[in-house]
Amino acid sequence: MGGALRPATAEDAPAIHALIAKYQSAGRLLPRPEDEIARHADRFLVITDGQDVMGCAELAPLSATVAEVRSLVVDEQARGLGLGRMLVDTIADEARLAGFHTVCAFSHDPAYFVRLGYSLVPHAWLPAKIAHDCAGCALFRRCGQDAVRLQLAERGSRA
Repeated sequence: MGGALRPATAEDAPAIHALIAKYQSAGRLLPRPEDEIARHADRFLVITDGQDVMGCAELAPLSATVAEVRSLVVDEQARGLGLGRMLVDTIADEARLAGFHTVCAFSHDPAYFVRLGYSLVPHAWLPAKIAHDCAGCALFRRCGQDAVRLQLAERGSRA
């Protein structure tokens, strides 16, 4: 299983939705309505094996300078192959090209992001995320997720 990385299309929305829903039950992902995924398909990357979507991630703008890695998931049968890292690194590269200064993520497994160069930070250091998503969430201040961020100016570009 190699895994081809490509931008998602609206036609990928059902497969992305199914992948997210499959792992949402473990409490690690937030629900994403299929119509929302289709509307924002241009913000997603997918990793495919033939016609099957094996992984996905979204680059979601939070402000003019901050974007978030959202809905990062790799199907269990494809884990351990570096596909998650490929998604996270490509999202960061796309964020830099789009002019963002910071990429953040909220995760139950911040160590994964720390291994990829992100820093663990207090939630308050990401006010754009708090204002955009957290303030209206029923789990605000008790979601159990940690905040991580990557300052893109500190990250060298890959050739």
